[in-house]
Amino acid sequence: MSAIWNGASQLLLQILEFFYGLTNSFGLSIVLLTIVVRIVLYPLNQKQMTSMQQMQRIQPRLKVLQEKYANDKTKLNEEMMRLYKENHVNPAAGCLPLLVQLPILILLFNVLRTYDFAGTSFMGILLGSSTTSGLAQAVGVAEGTQGTAGVLAVLNGVLNNPAGLANVGLYLPNLLLLISISFLTWAQQKLTGGDNPQMATMNTIMPIFMAFICLSMPGGVMLYWGLSSLMGVAQQYFVMKKTKEELAIKPTLHKNKPAAGTAEDEDDDEYEDDDEEEEDE
Repeated sequence: MSAIWNGASQLLLQILEFFYGLTNSFGLSIVLLTIVVRIVLYPLNQKQMTSMQQMQRIQPRLKVLQEKYANDKTKLNEEMMRLYKENHVNPAAGCLPLLVQLPILILLFNVLRTYDFAGTSFMGILLGSSTTSGLAQAVGVAEGTQGTAGVLAVLNGVLNNPAGLANVGLYLPNLLLLISISFLTWAQQKLTGGDNPQMATMNTIMPIFMAFICLSMPGGVMLYWGLSSLMGVAQQYFVMKKTKEELAIKPTLHKNKPAAGTAEDEDDDEYEDDDEEEEDE
């Protein structure tokens, strides 16, 4: 397994160096790498978008269930799972592209951590330095044996030497990129989950989790992740816009009502009534 991981790291480094030969800029090389990865993952992202569209179509039925079983969470979860199964919807599909990209993120982290950028920057972002490392330098905190500084040590340094924060060039561009990544992560989760209550917790946790992770990430890794997230949000926005246009023309609230005399749950009658009310309007 270690050999595979090392081989993948070497391959990623060769790709970066190839792009560097074309652009003479490590920053632009990372930008090109991001675009290539997004293209490769396009089929997976498209599947995610399709699942998201299906989630939008069943929102009226979800609202009916939430109102009917407001005081019975167990029954509500059962009915929601049945609804997802009927419509072939996976409410967690929005997390799949994120999980697939994590190995690439880790590989890029290893490459940039071991590569000597000699202070290389891109649009002010220090590609080989993390936000915590930049803050540590700014306030005069000594880094550990592995070339990193702990978050608590940095916070303590800021309290003891707040004047050091005036050295904004050492950390501010990386910090702004970190904040942007957290916001984009929130936007991606919000667009993907919509009003789905099961995704509400994820909408809160993921931005905080990404902000914590990015504190120790080299600027080059954050550049990759930030650009990838921006492209993802743009793609999701256009898909959501298309979905709303489709729903405005012909909303899909439920499946065909079962034939009379069958032993089906009364929910179908409620969905039918809900649909008829919309048609009357």
